[in-house]
Amino acid sequence: MRIVIAGAGEVGSHLAKMLSLENHEIVMIDSDDDRLKNLAATNDLLTLQGDVTSKKFLIEAGVGKANLFIAVTPSDDTNIVSAIMAKNLGAKLTVVRISDEETINRETHDTFASLGIDSVVYPEKMAAHEVTNTLRQSGVSTFVDFSGGKLSMLAVRINKYAPIVYKTLKEAAGIIGIEYRAVVIMRDSQTILPYGNERYEPDDIVHIVINPYNIKNIMRYFGQKQEQISQVIILGGSHIGRLIAKDLGKDYHIKLFEANRDEAYRLSDTLNNTLVIHGDGTKVDLLLEEGLKNTDAFIAVTGKSETNILACLLAKNEGVKHTVAEIENLDYINLAERLGIDTIINKKLIAAGHIYRFTLSRSVTMMKYLATANAKVFEFVVSQKSKIIQKPVCEINFPKNAIIGGLIRGKAGYVATGDTWIQPGDHVVVFAMPFAFGEVSRFFQ
Repeated sequence: MRIVIAGAGEVGSHLAKMLSLENHEIVMIDSDDDRLKNLAATNDLLTLQGDVTSKKFLIEAGVGKANLFIAVTPSDDTNIVSAIMAKNLGAKLTVVRISDEETINRETHDTFASLGIDSVVYPEKMAAHEVTNTLRQSGVSTFVDFSGGKLSMLAVRINKYAPIVYKTLKEAAGIIGIEYRAVVIMRDSQTILPYGNERYEPDDIVHIVINPYNIKNIMRYFGQKQEQISQVIILGGSHIGRLIAKDLGKDYHIKLFEANRDEAYRLSDTLNNTLVIHGDGTKVDLLLEEGLKNTDAFIAVTGKSETNILACLLAKNEGVKHTVAEIENLDYINLAERLGIDTIINKKLIAAGHIYRFTLSRSVTMMKYLATANAKVFEFVVSQKSKIIQKPVCEINFPKNAIIGGLIRGKAGYVATGDTWIQPGDHVVVFAMPFAFGEVSRFFQ
């Protein structure tokens, strides 16, 4: 597949690195020559310096032959204009990143489509949605719904006093008595795809697939409980912070700290259900004065990874039950997880996951990166001729670097077991190591 990426920033560079490993023909275009040189030095791709809104330059870059054109520059206007021009030149699919919520709404979606933009990616909104979803399932660090909530995946840290500590997965299943499937374990920054003889250890972060109605009942076996959340502090009035406040403000008491005076006043006018405080939210005295010790959830989304990590550690030290940090520096993610930060969000991975699915076959309806694990989640639709329907799961010789977590059939979700027979039309949830997709996808072709 020929893929042209406009914008060699964080999202574009991450996509280029990931896609260049999969035998795609990648062309990266940007106005910054230094960025392009750094990218070309370590990746198998073609780089071109120029103006991505120039028709002449886009023609020279061969955009008209592109199977996929991705516009992820820092400018929304540049992304929109370049994608429209790419479509007019012959690009088959165009994807645009938008960073301002005022740019995208229901009306503009239709307008974009009429102009030739096939998909709009709004990473800030996706990140905010992940945070609010997770907080509504307090006690978990990650929460994902499949097929509109028919099946769920959650990540939970094992308390050292949990009933299943040092038990194998088989032994734990006998103790718990609830249908679930452990699909990924994070242990000391190592990603483990577990099978029956793997043992649970204290502080393991276990990703499990489960029916939503069983979540509350299973938490205690991992030594956790779903705490009631009512008081929330948000550090940073960024796009993400504002979107989270808008959503959570309907149900929780929200305080948002913003260091910039003008921005704080603007936010106070637009966030009706949020108390906006002008001040440095990393100052201990100010946080304590504003009730940090009585806060149930602390969300740090300043845009600076280091600040967010330190602020969450401060909140943890003062007894806050759940902390959330936006961490854009990928090198810091494992560190933050080891330090005990409950939920980690990364816009880069969220945007890349959404865009990546356009490079996959039509049988893949969803793909997501797990921020704290070196693994991907796929949702496949099973066809009449798929290899995976020929035998029960235990007999199909599924790749060892992947695990079938569950499936959605009609209106019901099911946790997968060895005896599960997959049928045409099922939506199957698969967890896989990054390099295993090719091997896994053959079972669904």
